[in-house]
Amino acid sequence: MVGGRLKVAGEGEETTDVIPLEQVRQIMLPVSRWQEIVGHCRRKLAGRYVEGESRMPRAYGLVAGTQDDRILKVERILPIKRNVRHQEPYKTYMDRIMKQYAVPSKTPFSKRGWITDPEELKACYDQCDRQGLMVFGSYHVHLVPWEHDSLRDRPTHLDTVLARNSQLFSFIVSMVDITRPRMRAFYEASEEKEVPAIIEERELAEIA
Repeated sequence: MVGGRLKVAGEGEETTDVIPLEQVRQIMLPVSRWQEIVGHCRRKLAGRYVEGESRMPRAYGLVAGTQDDRILKVERILPIKRNVRHQEPYKTYMDRIMKQYAVPSKTPFSKRGWITDPEELKACYDQCDRQGLMVFGSYHVHLVPWEHDSLRDRPTHLDTVLARNSQLFSFIVSMVDITRPRMRAFYEASEEKEVPAIIEERELAEIA
């Protein structure tokens, strides 16, 4: 399921449009889902890999859940294992995009960028469809502080280019300080389209 599809109306009900994700005003993030994201990022950065996972200090995953009017509720986090960025024809494409749009950093262009294995991506979407969930975003980690962006919790120009017309949210996870991770959500990785991602206090109280 994806944002913007028609709802299926039952007998005697009117068919209504799902509110487009671009009009969402709030994202509710249970603390347990936030901990899953942080755990995935920290594990990859520590060099602890699971079977079949690309062995690189980069974390990427999908965010899925449900929509109620202009509020999204995160129900599932789906860490992605395989990065095919270094396989053709993806390598040639990503190398070109990097040279054209990426900002030089301590990490060389050849070690930056993520393209999910299409088969794994399809499997994740199929799984969410079976569970009645919609994929409404993806997350990835930023590590190296820049002079003009010391926190690295905003999308880069490259992020915006890659997310253009995706109709998805980009969740930017800042791990500049791995002990104090932070995350912000931007529709199609546009800074002008940030939506607050709120950790649900009720669940925090239950865990305390």
